[in-house]
Amino acid sequence: MPCVAATPSSAADGPDAHRLLSLPKPGARLPAGRFAGGRPRAAGHLTERTRSVSPVVGFPRPGSDRYGSDVLAAGGAPSHPARASSRTVDAVRDLVVEEVMTGWCGAVVRADRDLHTVELEDRLNRRRTFPLGPGFLIEGKPVSLRAPVRKQRATPTHTASGSVAVTTDRARVARASRIFVEGRHDAELVEKVWGADLRVEGVVVEYLEGADDLGDHLAAFGPGATRKAGVLLDHLVPGSKESRIADAVRGRHRGHVLIVGHPYVDIWQAVKPQRVGLEAWPSVPRSVPWKRGICTVLGWPHRNQTDIAQAWQRILSTVSTYADLEPALLGRVEELIDFVTAQEAG
Repeated sequence: MPCVAATPSSAADGPDAHRLLSLPKPGARLPAGRFAGGRPRAAGHLTERTRSVSPVVGFPRPGSDRYGSDVLAAGGAPSHPARASSRTVDAVRDLVVEEVMTGWCGAVVRADRDLHTVELEDRLNRRRTFPLGPGFLIEGKPVSLRAPVRKQRATPTHTASGSVAVTTDRARVARASRIFVEGRHDAELVEKVWGADLRVEGVVVEYLEGADDLGDHLAAFGPGATRKAGVLLDHLVPGSKESRIADAVRGRHRGHVLIVGHPYVDIWQAVKPQRVGLEAWPSVPRSVPWKRGICTVLGWPHRNQTDIAQAWQRILSTVSTYADLEPALLGRVEELIDFVTAQEAG
């Protein structure tokens, strides 16, 4: 009679765990009381303890894998957790990330699309550069960094002066005609608001240090039918010095020179006061230089000319379009541009 070793099912089996089982021949009947309950069992019938053992070769039956599909797994569960997925994030400035290999934690300073790198700055202002891509954490979660897509600026439809923007034309060759502007700040303001229009029209703006120099500039320029001159003067009001100079020049160059001016003490007043937080430009005593008085009211430094220049730049920075200027200046500048761009006699 063949014998096989029974596989121990647990430590509780004790010395019976390795006993030999005598298997009956096929078709033989077992004596009563041979197994629990004393009932006859069919030949070849095994207890629950030995069902997984093949009666032929002593190996587990097909389809009854005692160990499961993973011999290293506990309870049939996978031996390792699933890998966390990484999401892609734009490396925008000030984004705080951690580089997993070095543990370096810092804010994004810049991302270089061409070099495929990102520069991080830590809390001690130290900087390091790393390759873009995977290998970073944001709040403990894995991410892959990429360079942000450069946003294309929308093509402007109008210039700062309100004119329809011309995007296809290059600046034309300079006309013979000119515009003269008294005061450096005046010239800077004209350039900021009307510069695009003037370049398209080919009009050059020349700076006059003062109205006293106007006669000499015009004599050197030589106004004529094809060389018109437009002039913008400060504080052109009846009875002023500027008014007397303008009358003298008009007499010598009648028809070829147009002189206009604004009523303000200084070009600063041409900017709407609300742009610098004032309801109106304050009155300054004659004993106090006007610009210094304005700086005092605004609480800005005014010890020297450098402070005054910086104050003007602060005012100029509030100007984006013609809507930031007073109408009294807008009309005068438009009048000059129309005059010097009128059909030139040939």
